[in-house]
Amino acid sequence: MAVMDTFYISHGSPTLSIDETIPAGQFLRSWKQNGFPQKPNSILIISGHWETSVPTVNSIAGPHDTIYDFYGFPKPMYKLKYPAPGSPQLASRVKDLLTAAGFPRVDVDTKRGLDHGAWVPLMFMYPEADIPVCQLSVQTNRDGSYHYDMGKALAPLREEGVLIVGSGSATHNLRALRNTDGAVAPWALEFDTWLKEALTQGRYEDVNHYEEKAPHAKTAHPWPDHFYPLHVAMGAAGANSKAKPIHESWQLGTLSYASYQFTS
Repeated sequence: MAVMDTFYISHGSPTLSIDETIPAGQFLRSWKQNGFPQKPNSILIISGHWETSVPTVNSIAGPHDTIYDFYGFPKPMYKLKYPAPGSPQLASRVKDLLTAAGFPRVDVDTKRGLDHGAWVPLMFMYPEADIPVCQLSVQTNRDGSYHYDMGKALAPLREEGVLIVGSGSATHNLRALRNTDGAVAPWALEFDTWLKEALTQGRYEDVNHYEEKAPHAKTAHPWPDHFYPLHVAMGAAGANSKAKPIHESWQLGTLSYASYQFTS
């Protein structure tokens, strides 16, 4: 099997799960038609919706529970299921790789299902739900470089048929969402443009230190949970990888669905 590329997917609003007019959903529904990777042996997904103090992987023996970690949305969203099988084998491998790379403690959760940052994009990308999935948490008490190093430690998985997907949002300020008839807030556009240029020019260290390097960094990400999955995907691809934008769209004036593919 060829070495797998890594991906960062902006999953945006939970309504992506049912609203067929959202362009990002249309993009994800056409995942296979777009020629993205051959069917992986298993999937490691890093979601911005699982925050822990130390790296934690879920190790599920049977089908995953579907976590509805959102409130006040249309009832049909709470009936969706993504019962993909878990992968205790992959969870063990992730723990071993992180431990060998110097992460002093890696926890294993044997009960947690998939949150919507994981199951919503995967539901479109691999709707059959027949590929084993393992989810990895982020540590919002750490920085971008820490998560980049986490990705570097996981890079061998790409040679083992594992698809590594970071799931977050290129911009994520929920208090700044507005109905703007398609107009994008200048600060959001500036940050999103900076990110695209930094990634495609290979300036990964700038992305690791985005708080100091990027315009409007704190406005674009008041909390880093939805950005750190990018650093993991970027680190797993390697310092010499090439980043390519694979989708760009906006919702509510400030929410960027920019998504990237990293190829070694």
